Amino acid sequence: MAKTREYAFVYLFGGIMYGLMEVIWRGHTHWTMTLTGGTALLILYIINIKMSNCNIFLKCLIGASAITLLEFTVGVIINIILKWNVWDYSNRPLNILGQVCPLFFFFWYLLCFPGFTICRLVKKENRNRCRNNPVFYNESFSKG
Repeated sequence: MAKTREYAFVYLFGGIMYGLMEVIWRGHTHWTMTLTGGTALLILYIINIKMSNCNIFLKCLIGASAITLLEFTVGVIINIILKWNVWDYSNRPLNILGQVCPLFFFFWYLLCFPGFTICRLVKKENRNRCRNNPVFYNESFSKG
């Protein structure tokens, strides 16, 4: 139960924060981007747990790769198959089907640094809450 709450919080936080970032950056967002943002932060959260002993630069490289793969997958579905045209990188150099490009991979890499910081803070807070409430304590929290 505690793990479900933990993951749900990370997902919701990621969705809200990414939606806000898009509104600030582009002036608008699409509801699918809040879902994608939540998924992206949850992926970073799991990477942070599984790779807790790796250095931050490697984690950010893996995180940016995972987010780019997510962006490509979502882009193919919502932009190409459903033709919703949420974004289009076809004018960017070295883009793949107009869905991903090196520039945005670099942006994801940079955003992974604060993303992993958020993940560490959430994990630490959740671990402390669970230890203070023995009903929800789970030994798996002591790993990350």
